[in-house]
Amino acid sequence: MTLYTSQRRLIVTLGVLVFAAASVGPAQEVRIGNLTGHAAAGKKEYRRFCLGCHGPDGDGLGENAQWIDPKPRDFTAAVFKCRSTPTGTLPTDDDLYHSIERGFATTNMPSWLPLTGQVRANLVAYIKTFSTRWSEGHGAPIVIPPETPHTVESILRGRALFQKMECWKCHGPAGRGDGPSAMTLTDSKDHPIMPHNFSDGSRFKCGQTNEDLYRVFMTGVDGTPMPSFADNLKPDEAWDLVHFLRTLQPLKTPEAAVWKPWFSTHANTLKPIGPETEQH
Repeated sequence: MTLYTSQRRLIVTLGVLVFAAASVGPAQEVRIGNLTGHAAAGKKEYRRFCLGCHGPDGDGLGENAQWIDPKPRDFTAAVFKCRSTPTGTLPTDDDLYHSIERGFATTNMPSWLPLTGQVRANLVAYIKTFSTRWSEGHGAPIVIPPETPHTVESILRGRALFQKMECWKCHGPAGRGDGPSAMTLTDSKDHPIMPHNFSDGSRFKCGQTNEDLYRVFMTGVDGTPMPSFADNLKPDEAWDLVHFLRTLQPLKTPEAAVWKPWFSTHANTLKPIGPETEQH
């Protein structure tokens, strides 16, 4: 073997190694509870479970993406809807882990609960290799105060806030996602996006508990027109709004059990939700 041939083989070998390292991105580990997620292992699992929608480069352009609405998440932009952290900041590793575990209602993203916790932790580690934004670190999770009582008075205050904050313009007067602005909304990539329809099922995009809904108000849904109300709502007001929105769902919630008997005898005393009409 000549020296020239040996040098060529060495160059080719180094090139392959550099390409492999670049394809994985910066080596990362994440700690989630008692689990340590590894990006190298997550790459293999990503290619098995996620590549078809999110694409080999994590940009949301997998071969299935053209058929999916809303579009798959672009991990290279590192903009995430469901977080426990303030608007504009990155989610925690736990946030990503729970998103994979929970899935997203009203989308094609399923719950990956059947995967082991270790596999989900590995996927979190690998997903974070797609963007350099993770070098910034994530925000601190918001503090969720104890829930206030779900009384008729609380629900009425929440109903008034639904009007005052103009939530009805997107979500509709009855919370069906059919407000006058609904058909004009787009996400941060200019894709059409529909507001949540509270009358359609029990789950929200980012969970299904009252705390999950409170968290959405105070963190916003980044990449969508849904803002954070952290600067506009006091904690008690946010709970009032949670209680009212629960009455719009087709469920036997504690809030509905309090509200429906009262509403059946007082509906004619309430002004309809919607655009203010001039009184003559």
